[in-house]
Amino acid sequence: MRGFTTLVEEYRGGLLENVHYGAVSVVDEKGNVLYHAGDPDHVTYLRSAAKPFQAIPVMKRKIDELYGLSGEEAALFAASHRGEAFHIDALESILHKTNIREEELHCCPNYPLNENAKAQRLRDNEEKRRIFHNCSGKHAGLIALSKHMGWDPLTYYLPEHPVQQEIVDAIAYFADVPKESIGMGIDGCGLPIFAVPLKSIALSYLKLACPDLIQDEETRYAAERIAKLMNENPNMIADTQFVCSTLLKDSNLTAKGGAKGVYGIGLRKERIGISLKVSDGSEQVWPSIIASILESLGYSNQDTIDSLYELVPNQIINDNGLVVGERKAVFSLQS
Repeated sequence: MRGFTTLVEEYRGGLLENVHYGAVSVVDEKGNVLYHAGDPDHVTYLRSAAKPFQAIPVMKRKIDELYGLSGEEAALFAASHRGEAFHIDALESILHKTNIREEELHCCPNYPLNENAKAQRLRDNEEKRRIFHNCSGKHAGLIALSKHMGWDPLTYYLPEHPVQQEIVDAIAYFADVPKESIGMGIDGCGLPIFAVPLKSIALSYLKLACPDLIQDEETRYAAERIAKLMNENPNMIADTQFVCSTLLKDSNLTAKGGAKGVYGIGLRKERIGISLKVSDGSEQVWPSIIASILESLGYSNQDTIDSLYELVPNQIINDNGLVVGERKAVFSLQS
């Protein structure tokens, strides 16, 4: 596939059953590509990997402090929460404190992504709700900012709205690309979404992890604040059994994934950024790929690498609990 290389192979009964293609980029603090697999210039949508940067305008105005939000609540501005009970409790608190009605959220009513949480809502005969949608925290933050700034809160999702224009500016700044070069589309939740090269996603996450690279004082504060909230409240960003929350328990990392297989990671001590894209959109192979990247880079926190393999083992286990195959990360990073 053009621009992609083989990242993961899956075997069953000793036979190759499935192949996941994609690309990886590792950059330094100047945006130079240190290592890659596949094309580091491949352009892809960030999808939900954009959420920490979509939260930058919100954090600049200290919306969390203005409305007296807890750290757990404010972390939801950058989250793809999976609808566990503690997520929903925090979201209801946000709506109460900010005086936002649930029907103002542009994301559609849904059931939680977490299967146990969804099953419980169905057992309780509950209807779909907008705050069950994994992007609802982001939407609440943007509505609160719009109301605070005197912008129309009912059209916050339109590309021409001031809050969306500020987000595009933030994406361009962190990715170090011209604003006009950013690809634009509409995300699953109805908000504008952005496409930049993989190497630019890696640089964005490096700046998030190392905000001393950010010259603008307000932007630097916002990056420090949202990254700190993500690390301090990792289970708010996804859930207790998902790769984003697993990685964020490591205080040296800032990390967030998005739909269709895109992922960004910043390493503070090493001052490098990592991005990856799985061409078929699989999220199941993220742990294998990320663990392999960290191992190749000689990452010192073995507990983090081990936790990724525990989250999604390389052994393939069937419904009866039997080991029936294995998955292998087969790529190597090229300098």
